[in-house]
Amino acid sequence: MSESRVLWGISFDGAAVSGVVVEFIKLAEIFRSNGWRIHLDLGYDIKADKHKFFYPYGTETTVLPAWVCLDRVDGLDDVAGYSEAFVRQVLHDVVQERDPQRTLPLVDEMSRELTSRIVRKWRALSVSLVVVENGTLPENIAYTRALYEAIEEYGRSAGLGTYVLWRDHDLMWSSEPSSGKYGDYPYRGTVRPARSPFIRYITLHKDARHKLLEWVPGLPDVAVLPNLFTHARATINEHNAHFRASFGIPADAFLLCRYTRIIQQKRIDRDIHLIAAVNAELAKRGIGRPAYLFIAGDTCESPSEYASLIRLRESLGVGRYVVFGGLLAPRGFTGRDSNGFSVRDLLAHADLVTFLTSYDYESYGNPIGEAIASGVPYLSTRYQAYDSVYGDQGYRALVMDITASERDLPTAEFAAQVTDLLIDEAGRREMAHFNYQLSRSRSASGRAGELVQDVCRPARARLTGCARIEQPRPERPMHPATQVSVVLPVYNEAGSLGVVLDSLYGQRDGHQLFDRHGYELIVVDNNCTDSSLDIARGFAAAHPDLTMVIVAEAEQGVACARKTGMDLAVRRSRERDREHGVTRPFYLASADADCRVDSQWLASLMDGMKSSRTTISVCDYYYPSAAFTSRPRLWTVIQRTLRCRQAAWHVFGGFPDGKGFAVDRDAYERVGGIEIAYQLQDGKFRSHLSDDWDFGIKVRASGGDITYVPASRVEINPRRVDHALQDVITGQAYGAHGIITMRDIRAEPGHADRLRDLTPAQAQQAWDFSIKDFTPKNIILPLLLTPSLAADPAVAAFLTPSLATALIRRGAEIAAEMSLTDFLPMHSYKTPCYRLYLEFAEDIFARLRAMVGEDIGFPPPLPACFDDVPQARFTEFVRYYCEDRESGEAHVYFGNGGVF
Repeated sequence: MSESRVLWGISFDGAAVSGVVVEFIKLAEIFRSNGWRIHLDLGYDIKADKHKFFYPYGTETTVLPAWVCLDRVDGLDDVAGYSEAFVRQVLHDVVQERDPQRTLPLVDEMSRELTSRIVRKWRALSVSLVVVENGTLPENIAYTRALYEAIEEYGRSAGLGTYVLWRDHDLMWSSEPSSGKYGDYPYRGTVRPARSPFIRYITLHKDARHKLLEWVPGLPDVAVLPNLFTHARATINEHNAHFRASFGIPADAFLLCRYTRIIQQKRIDRDIHLIAAVNAELAKRGIGRPAYLFIAGDTCESPSEYASLIRLRESLGVGRYVVFGGLLAPRGFTGRDSNGFSVRDLLAHADLVTFLTSYDYESYGNPIGEAIASGVPYLSTRYQAYDSVYGDQGYRALVMDITASERDLPTAEFAAQVTDLLIDEAGRREMAHFNYQLSRSRSASGRAGELVQDVCRPARARLTGCARIEQPRPERPMHPATQVSVVLPVYNEAGSLGVVLDSLYGQRDGHQLFDRHGYELIVVDNNCTDSSLDIARGFAAAHPDLTMVIVAEAEQGVACARKTGMDLAVRRSRERDREHGVTRPFYLASADADCRVDSQWLASLMDGMKSSRTTISVCDYYYPSAAFTSRPRLWTVIQRTLRCRQAAWHVFGGFPDGKGFAVDRDAYERVGGIEIAYQLQDGKFRSHLSDDWDFGIKVRASGGDITYVPASRVEINPRRVDHALQDVITGQAYGAHGIITMRDIRAEPGHADRLRDLTPAQAQQAWDFSIKDFTPKNIILPLLLTPSLAADPAVAAFLTPSLATALIRRGAEIAAEMSLTDFLPMHSYKTPCYRLYLEFAEDIFARLRAMVGEDIGFPPPLPACFDDVPQARFTEFVRYYCEDRESGEAHVYFGNGGVF
């Protein structure tokens, strides 16, 4: 490796010496030994609770290795409003969800400013690798957002592959959970780990990995890397021989040591109580050797806690036996002061390492690992993660049982056990040797080396993740005049892609061509194996007046592909805005690669959104009638469904469909963008197909409005019906039993369904499934998400005021009744909508007949299981039916129709 390569490390810990910083140094040493230059930002300008914002580096340099260049992002102090007070406000308003709308716009503005300065710093240094320590902890989500944006922007511009190692030490579910500092699961105010081709995520142990993936399902390729420890027994040498004397500790005293941050959460008071009890036990046994406690840590970090510990020391009468030794250099490094001591020097003189930390201690336990690797026995509390990391692995130690109440102090019995171990030198030696050998056999250094090699492969995108970037940088930057990016997911569409691209290229605004600089195309390659990419590249070359970017998405599924394209559009537009000072709104649009858009599709979508001042605009859809001339019954069912949709969407606004919708970029970011959900299919996790509808639910639930624009039209490819006709009839066009899947609907040549019409019975069955799918989604769901719609005159006219009010009132009752159940956003509408449908079906269908046409008919027959249910108990059994988690019969009844 070249000496010019630079590693940039950033710690969200905001401390000069901590377990997080120590772990960074160990990992960085691997790179340093290969000629890399190491820069470390301690995160003073990130965390508010350390009170070191813009604090200049000083004595920190004396305790870190000379090869670590302490650095920071320049110019953050010039960002207007960026301060400790701002970070505390964001934590309160957004992360803890007290008043997010007050502060989120400030977060967006601040993140843009921070991003530009981070990228500028990395470019100035020609950074080749970034190591983020503890970045998932939501101490400063404005900085976290900026860091993710910077990673994407810099990675593309520098032509890098996976160049970021992002390691979690503390996570919300285990870091001070009792305080509620970071809100509650699912942590809506927190920036979730981004699926990026540039980032490799690391957790410290398997439980943390499992919890991370529970929180962010489908996050690709999360590695487990325990903390790194150099196995070398700590010994007394010429340098550290006078360590004890330097701190006034007698040569014959028993020495317990604790190296830690001196803050309340670390429960150093337990160690002081223990040393008092051990000295009392030694005196009772007539042993003339005292026991000392050496505490290594920054006494200035929390002056109040330090003063409290001094008072405790004096009140217990152990003032002379408790030594606060200040910061020591991590491991074997002595920093820039050659006369300084390191933690290894302390361990060379220690008889026991003590780690009586709090129950909700969230991390790996560096002091324990260092003790084991240095050949020193230890004692610990049974903190929440202790058994997972050490106890279950077979390590031997004295362990003090504690509870979450944190009132526990060392008992006389525990102090007696510690005393027994202190005076049993052979026992201590045997315990330390056993742990040392066990740890060596499980060393993580090999895995660390593999990770290092993995991220150092140049310009290589990860094929196992979502969002594989095909090119290091898009071929063309976004034009200053561009106001909308059209995202087109593509999987093996060679047969239709050329026609679709032609329709997108031919967009008009009234009688004029739509300004070609006003929009761009983002084609997302979702693992095409046919000639689709050649067609796309050829089209781009033949039409240079329209910007077209091709990006690859490795995880199969239109949801992942659409998210990748839209996220890229956001990043490109933000970069363009910063570069050219653009301040006007920007929009994202979605199209499907097998559906042709009309010439006014894009202009109408944009005009509809701007004129109505709504968040999302959705278009109208139609089928080419010529494809159904020989299938009149099928055509009648399709047209009846489309009429219902048009009538309802005029009133209720509709929901986005991937075939054609547009969304305001700021609103997209505000709700977290498209969310990928997963379901089990045939024993494997598959991305869920309803990302577009789920996104609409998120927007509506957050207060955003959706407008239906009938002038914006998309012609649906008839193959969606032709080659899935049997599934349409049976209500399984997109899966069954609640599983919604994307299937390949390309038929073999001469497929009979292209010409087959429905029998009368099949037509009725197809209609029943279609209307049962349509009604809960398009009439009931909008009312549940936006109860204020009941006051809309159009809604009142459509449903009648009494029915609208009854649906909303009953919906609120059901929501309160189900409040103890945690529904995923993608399913939040299903059970309540199903229940309201069954309770109000007769009334709703009466209004559909009145507003759409008498041919709508009456509700499909109820499931046979209701035949024996007394009318007085009908509502009660509707609940059991719709909430049945075992059989899923409600999913079977309602099907996954809606294919029309």
